[in-house]
Formats: sequence, C-alpha cells, structure tokens
Amino acid sequence: MELQVGVKILLKNKEDKYLVLLRSAEKYPEAGQQWEIPGGRITPGTTLDENLKREVKEETGLEILGEFTLITAQDILKTNKHIVRLSYAGLADGKVKLSDEHTDFKWLNLEEILKLDPIDQYFKEVLNKINF
Repeated sequence: MELQVGVKILLKNKEDKYLVLLRSAEKYPEAGQQWEIPGGRITPGTTLDENLKREVKEETGLEILGEFTLITAQDILKTNKHIVRLSYAGLADGKVKLSDEHTDFKWLNLEEILKLDPIDQYFKEVLNKINF
C-alpha cells in the first residue's frame, strides 16, 4: 500500500471570509468538480510548512500571512493508497490567480460555505471538526 501525505489550508481574509476553490473536472476527472480548499501532496524531503506555502502559491497566487495552525488530521483510505491529510487554518490577503487545477473561487462566510454543492467530502469533515 502506498502512503502519501497531503496538506490543505482554510484561508481567511481581512473581511473574515474563507477561500474556497472549485476543482477542475477536466484536470481531475476521477474526483470531479467540487468545492475545496487549497493544498496538495507534499514533496518528500521538504517540510510541511514549505509544502503548504508552495501549494497555496501555485494554486492561488497568494502568500500565507504569519503563522498557521493545524486544525485536523484525516486518514483517507483508498484501494492500494493511504493518504494522511493535515488541514490547517491561516490568513491570506491579495488577489487570487487560479492555476489550471481550479476553475473558480469564492471568499465566503461559514454559512455560505455550508450551502455549497458539490463540496469535497473531506472538506466537509474538516468543517464539521472546527469551531469558528
């Protein structure tokens, strides 16, 4: 079984809204178009922090401001694959510039996020575990 580690971050801006991204169904046909938060798999030999900052920059063009906090860890078990996903909360500001991994983005409050459809099931789990 292959082990992978992923990092994700729930980014908040100065207006107390959170960034959500719409995953590209064309780029990720196996997962489909769903709302999620920035992040991805780590590159072995680099720190979790470095990977999280890199993923945010690649996917959104944003820089994480200051420190960020681990909010939850998840085990994602798939056929022949075990993914450990670490989800963080942090701050960001600026203009979003999407990569080809996503087709849309929104800055939303929690109530608006909870109404999104379709939403990534693992992102839903993160939302259910945190206190805003």
